[in-house]
Order: sequence, then C-alpha cells, then structure tokens
Amino acid sequence: MSAFRRSKNENEGGPGKAVPGERGLLAGGDIGLGVSGDGNEITVRDIVTGDNNFITHQYHLPAKSGPVWPHQVGVLPLPARSFQHREEGDRLRAAVEGGGTAVLSQVLTGMGGVGKTQLAADYARAAWDDGSLDVLVWVTASAQSALVNGFAQAGVELCRADPDDPEQAAKQFLAWLAPKSGQRPCQWLIVLDDVADPRDLILHSDDPAYRYSLWPPASPQGRVLLTTRRRDAALFGEGRRRIEVGLFTPDESLAYLTASLKAQGRTEPADQLTALAHDLGHLPLALAQATAYLIDSGETAAAYRHLLADRATTLDHVTPGALPDEQTTALAAAWSLSIDRADTLRPAGLARPMLHLAALLDANGIPQDVLTDERARAHLATHRTATGPGRARRLKWWPGRRQRSATPVTPEEAFGALRALDRLSLIDHQPGTPHQAVRVHQLIQRATRDTLTLHQHHQYAHTAADALLTAWPKIEHDTDLAQALRTNTGALARHAENALYRPDIHTVLYRLGHSLGESGQVNAAIDHFQHLTDTAGSRLGEDHPDTLGARNNLARWRGEAGDAAGAAQTFTDLLEHSVRVLGEDHPDTLAARNNLARWRGEAGDAAGATQALTDLLEHSVRVLGEDHPNTLTTRNNLAWWRGEAGDAAGAAQALTDLLEHIVRVQGEDHPNTLTTRNNLARWRGEAGDAAGATQALTDLLEHSVRVLGEDHPNTLTTQNNLARWRGEAEAERTPETSGNDHP
Repeated sequence: MSAFRRSKNENEGGPGKAVPGERGLLAGGDIGLGVSGDGNEITVRDIVTGDNNFITHQYHLPAKSGPVWPHQVGVLPLPARSFQHREEGDRLRAAVEGGGTAVLSQVLTGMGGVGKTQLAADYARAAWDDGSLDVLVWVTASAQSALVNGFAQAGVELCRADPDDPEQAAKQFLAWLAPKSGQRPCQWLIVLDDVADPRDLILHSDDPAYRYSLWPPASPQGRVLLTTRRRDAALFGEGRRRIEVGLFTPDESLAYLTASLKAQGRTEPADQLTALAHDLGHLPLALAQATAYLIDSGETAAAYRHLLADRATTLDHVTPGALPDEQTTALAAAWSLSIDRADTLRPAGLARPMLHLAALLDANGIPQDVLTDERARAHLATHRTATGPGRARRLKWWPGRRQRSATPVTPEEAFGALRALDRLSLIDHQPGTPHQAVRVHQLIQRATRDTLTLHQHHQYAHTAADALLTAWPKIEHDTDLAQALRTNTGALARHAENALYRPDIHTVLYRLGHSLGESGQVNAAIDHFQHLTDTAGSRLGEDHPDTLGARNNLARWRGEAGDAAGAAQTFTDLLEHSVRVLGEDHPDTLAARNNLARWRGEAGDAAGATQALTDLLEHSVRVLGEDHPNTLTTRNNLAWWRGEAGDAAGAAQALTDLLEHIVRVQGEDHPNTLTTRNNLARWRGEAGDAAGATQALTDLLEHSVRVLGEDHPNTLTTQNNLARWRGEAEAERTPETSGNDHP
C-alpha cells in the first residue's frame, strides 16, 4: 500500500478543483491521498479547520485507475496431458478445507521431475475457479531476480508501483499483502514455483546489516505455496507445512501411460506399460517424455524398454525431439543445475564425486560406511570439483575439468557431501538407517553414469568395489549389513561388470559368492560362481588363474548343495589343469588338492581322503609353512577324515593339538577356530565321551552367539550338534537310572 502523500491543493481535478465521489464534490485544501487495501478505492482527508481536524471520505476509482478484483498476476502452466489426481494434491487441499482463517504456508519439496509444479498449478487453478480468491499471483522463482520481478509486476498491477524500480515495487506489493485494520479483506494466494536457493528469499541491500524478507507476510486471508527441490531447514519451521512429493504409484503410472497414449490413438499391452513404468522408476517426468517418444517415433513400449536396457544407450537417445507439457528440460539434464548447486554447498566440490560413487551402487539403499570409508574419501579428495564464481556454472553436468587436491577428506566432510546431495533432493540420506542410509533414483544414477568417460567409469567402479570390500566384515555378525553389501555388489556388477574383470576378477566378486553360500543361499552361490567361471573364461581365458579360481569355488558349492561325486570329479579335472598351468607348488593347486580330498571323502571314500590329505599336509608345510591358513585347514580336514575312516580317538587328539595351534595363529574368535572346536566336540563324542561333547558344545554355542550371532549358519549347526550329543549323554545315563528303580 502506498504511503499518504501530503500535497497542497493536489487532487484528480487539479489545484483548487473538487474530487468527484459518491457524496458530491469536495473543495480543495490540503489533501492526503493513498491507495487502500483492495486497490480500487482512495482515501481523501480534507482539512476543514485550522486545528488540523480531518474528514475522511472513500471514493471508488475509475476502472482505468486500478485493477478490479478478482485479479491474476503471472501465467499458470497449462494442465499436463493426462494429469493424475494424487494424494499430495489432497493433502494440499485438506489444509484449507473447513479452516477459513488459518495462516497457511505450504512447501512442496521433492526431486526434479516428480511433478511439483503441476500439483501447485492444479491447486491454484482449482482455488481460482471456485471463486475463493481475490488475487492469485504465480511467480517462477528459480532465481532471486525472477522472484523480485514477479513481485514487482504484482506491485505495478495492484499497487500502482513504479515499474522502473523493481525492488521497491516488490516491497510495496509485499507491504500491500499485510493485513490492515479497517480495510476490506483480500483473499490471496501466492505461488512461488521452483525456488532454487533459500537465500533467494532474502533481499540484501548495500548496508550489510539490512535484510528484507521476500517471503509473503502472514495473513488470515493469505496463502503461500512454494515448490522446491531443496530440503534446507530455512524453508520449513513454524507456520510452514512441508509436503514431500514422491513418485507415481504403480497404478498412477499405468493410468498415466494408458491415458496419454489413448489420447493419441495408441494402445500398448498393460503388462508392457507396467514394466516400462518400473524401468523408469515411476518418475512422472520420465513417463511423460517416454510417452512423447513412443508417439513421435512410432516405437512400441517393448522396443523402448529394449533401448533403455542397452547400456550403450544414453538417456539423451530416448528423449523426444519436442518435450511435452511445456517442459523445458530433457530428462538427462533434469538434475544438472541441482548438481551444480550441491557442489557449491559446504564441503564445496564433494557432492559431484560422491554422486559418481552412489550412481554405481544399489538405488534402494547404500550403507553409509561404504561411501565414507577411506577408499571413498580418497576418491573424493582426488576428484573434488573446482568451484568458485562462474566455475561451477561452466562445469555443468559433466565431471570434466577438476582440481586434484592432496588435501585429505575427513569422514565428517564425506558425511557433509551426502547432506549436500540430500538438500538438493538428489539422494535420500537417512543416517538413522546406516545399512540403507542412501537411496538414489535409478534415473539419476543412469544420468550420472552417462556423463563418465570409459576410464572414469572403470576407475570409479574399482573404488566402489574396494569400499565395499573394506566395509565387509570377515565375520558377518550383522545379517542385515551382509545382505546390503551383497545387494550393492550385485548392483555394481550390473552397472560396471567389465571394470570388475580388468585386469583380473576383483576380490569383491569372490566375497559376494562366499557370502551367499555361507548365509545358506547355496544355489545362489552356485549360480554366481557359474557366471563368474563363464565370464572369466571368455574374457580372461581358460588358463587364467581367476578362471581356475572361479571353477574351484563353483565345484565347492556344488558339493555343498549335495553333489559330492560331481564335486570330486570337477576337482579331479581342475587339479590336472592347475598343475599344468600353475605348477604343483602354487597355492591354488594345493587348494584344489585339499578340496578334491574332501569331496572324495564326502562321496564315500574316507580312507582315500585321509591318505590324500596326509600327503598334502607334508607338501603344504614345505611350501606354505606350518602357520599358513591353508596348512591349518588341511590339518583340520585330515583329522576329520581320520575320524570318518574309523579312528575317532585319533581324530579327537589331532584336533586337540590343532586347536592350540590355531588359537595361537588366528585367535579365539576366528571362524576356523570355532569350526575346529565344533569338530573336536563331535569326535570326542564319537570316541565315547558324550558328556564331554555336550559340555564343549554348550561352551561353544555361547561363544558362537557372541561372535557370529544367533542366526549365523555355523551357530545353528552348533545348536543342532549340541542337541544331538545332549541326547546321547542322556541315553548313556538311562540304564543306570533304570537299574536303581528296578533292582
């Protein structure tokens, strides 16, 4: 609202002339003139006595002097094709239904492409159409200049502000919005669409101490709706309602695709559309552009899905020539500005390289430790993005030029990089769920990977693999963590399998297979090592040590699945191959001999297994030494098969000697130590000491629960063995009890 201007004999009729109004004419004198709350009236104060007494009159302005309510400033986006009714829209409307006097500020936040602008436009359009608004202002607020200009235009149209002074006009409009006693209430809605930075809502002056808020004032008659990708705390708080906008539901996705294609005379099988929606992660922007591509190209949904599945195809290749629904950004670039902004947040320059790692892992949950460990931090330090005035703007969406920094990145800074990405809705970071702390939409991952060169892709994949391996505990106490690590390794293999076979098979792929088997998923372990064997053979060659290693593990898990004879035959063939390629003294050759002996025994030839292991033990001690883990494993296996061959007492004694040795070398909590204790208890019982076996297993169970956890397969095996020998011990005592009862 304009301030009163004190002027001598000035009014619309000129000096000394009357002002027309409902009550006739007022003579001249000193007049105060100002615009009232609705913009369509003026207040005239006429001094009628020398004591400065005033008479106040209200006059309606001619239509040309000001706007007539209802009045709209700015242009709402057109409704999207096949717009979907969504739960978030219901939440927006529910906040005002039945209220009437509530002070309402609502913030729609979410990643780029989820449809925030369309939800806001639908809400504003409905409020305008039902006649509940006097003033509707739509401002595209992607930069502070755009925000100021939008408010300035409203000031010009509603408050007769000076169009040549945008900042002053914007302030005048915001002051006009503030409720004032004695004025006609004005029901208004201000929509600030796509706020890119919370700092844009603060207007600074030349005086550093002066700041002016551009957030519309609280008013019983006013509503504010803001859309943004940002999650900064400055945007929320008391009086501001936060609404997270997510993806389409599967039903919404199918309805959207079906309706959009039908409007163009196209139909596709529902199962293909459902699968396509899944492939696109139910992202509204992606679904809209996919629909346009199908219509423009004439391709089927199945063909489009085939393009998406092709790793050589970038998102740019599946973007329509003309974007639908007034969209201004192709899918591949939808998040580029957000990346640039995230990189400028403290710790500067780390958001982009952090996203490079996250883009190679599981979209549905990455353990925080994987992204903040030493290997990941070294990657962040090396690939820190150069920032500074204009620099981040030039870098845009590609990693390109960067400054290599020797300055280490701390765990706190790595955590800060995750928070920066979360603030821009590029990831969801939930530190309270550490095993699945980071979630990334699959298309953000895809767009990020598309920017990498082949060298970068391979390099970053090895970094991610190293980080996974470092985070993987030797003993999988936490089954949830183990599952998350397996899932992320599987995702990395899908996204960057070529890199994990160069120059050799990365150790994390072996770790994945063993974790599957040791967790009880034996068939999954077989499938994994079969794929590893086939891939290594075709890429590295049949004689490569990694190919032989994969065959070794495949045979082992086939045996664990119950095919002992098949495993023995495979190891027979493998041993011959290993001796020819690697030599008799190579550790892998010795391992193959060990495994062959074991599965020969499992297939029924305990004596043959015992003799083979006796010969192997002498060879292992000579080549590897007495304390080598493989030598200790050979001793364990030899003792076991000695017992199976009929020498239970000899097996128990051999395991007693081995236990002392293995505790000294590997420690009391090592899985091999626990296995040796389990075997010792078994052969002690077989040698006639069921009570001793029961006590040993009772002690071992407590130890296993503490070290491995209650659900670990080895803990469950110990429980099973304990039950057996407890029963045997009870049976041994039964005849004595019966004799006492019946002399």
